[in-house]
Amino acid sequence: MAAVYKSLSTSSEKPKITNGTTPKKNKQRVLILSSRGVTYRHRHLLNDLYTLLPHSRKDAKLDTKTKLYQLNELAELYNCNNVMFFEARKGKDLYIWMSKAPNGPTVKYHLQNLHTTSELHFPGNCLRGSRPILSFDATFTTSPHLVLIKEILTHVFGVPKGARKSKPFIDHVLGFTIADGKIWIRCFEIRETAVSKSDKHKESQDKEKDVEHTETAEDKGNTKLSLTEIGPRFILTPIMIQESSFGGPIIYENKQYVSPNQIRSELRLSKAGRYNNRNDQGIERKAKKGDLGLRSGIRDKIRNELDDRELFK
Repeated sequence: MAAVYKSLSTSSEKPKITNGTTPKKNKQRVLILSSRGVTYRHRHLLNDLYTLLPHSRKDAKLDTKTKLYQLNELAELYNCNNVMFFEARKGKDLYIWMSKAPNGPTVKYHLQNLHTTSELHFPGNCLRGSRPILSFDATFTTSPHLVLIKEILTHVFGVPKGARKSKPFIDHVLGFTIADGKIWIRCFEIRETAVSKSDKHKESQDKEKDVEHTETAEDKGNTKLSLTEIGPRFILTPIMIQESSFGGPIIYENKQYVSPNQIRSELRLSKAGRYNNRNDQGIERKAKKGDLGLRSGIRDKIRNELDDRELFK
């Protein structure tokens, strides 16, 4: 029966030929892997993204952090044209590289405010292997580098129709919003619930007030659509864009980006400055007391001639 179903489905799903050309099929596969030194939260995020993207393939950790051009060979070996690489630094900072193998371009992000699916116990849920709807902010069309980032995010997170391990359902939304120069990524479930009698009564009263109201499919099915967050949620800060895949000239660089190492260094210097100020104030206070003769032990005390320590030296 499986062979019969497969033959019937392949015969019925043949692409229609228009003007002598067949429609181009969207083939996207994503290779997901990380470097050494990732924490358990980074590993949980990698597993969450691997679960959300049925057209992805997970590989073992990469031993090097400098020879990233080796990722192009791995992508060719696994027949993937997109690479998502998690680079961990100092056990704290996480950087994500998204590249179109083998010709590029490559975008490097700094990941912040990470919350995995299991951390916050999100109430939403979606079918494993289902396809998402990608929702982009209108800000993505304002500048050329944001248009390029939007295209790469579409190739990485957009599950093509008929992809490996994917199911023909669309039940969740991936939202990409730009605020403060950062990309905020959220995942929501499309929840369809039946309308209660009280809601129907309120809607009927609203329809009576609104004369021009037209009946929609939602009114016919008596269902209500809502969004419930699934997770994970995180923020990406674009750092730079390279022309080739993990190499080549830098075609865009974020001048407003401040590395976390510099932030930690400034915090340490501010703490050290407060400590030095306290020490300087203490030295000045002791000097003033000594000038006024209020501090004991500064000058040598003049001993009496009849003192035992003078008589019995």
